[in-house]
Amino acid sequence: MMAARERILQEYITLAGKNPFAEWLRGIPDKTTRARIRTRLSQVRLGNFGDTQGVGEGVHELRLDFGPGYRVYYGLVDETIVLLLGGGDKQSQRRDIREAKHHWQEFQDHHAN
Repeated sequence: MMAARERILQEYITLAGKNPFAEWLRGIPDKTTRARIRTRLSQVRLGNFGDTQGVGEGVHELRLDFGPGYRVYYGLVDETIVLLLGGGDKQSQRRDIREAKHHWQEFQDHHAN
């Protein structure tokens, strides 16, 4: 069995200086829920992505199996870096995916090699 590759998690900062992921996480009123999301991200950092799927255009959705169906959206910059683009829940999923795709495209446009 192959060992999981550790990852570096980075939060995307928009051209306007906003951090969509941090703003979303801060907006969750329950600190226990925020802690559970951070714990799940710690697993990603260790290379265990768990329940995740691509949502198109290079954006992936990390599905969290608690609350209203929380989601964390990310892009893979390379084999090591995971860029956190935002978050949401099942109810706002369509809008959240659209915004995450926009952030990912903006990142690629301004950070191309």
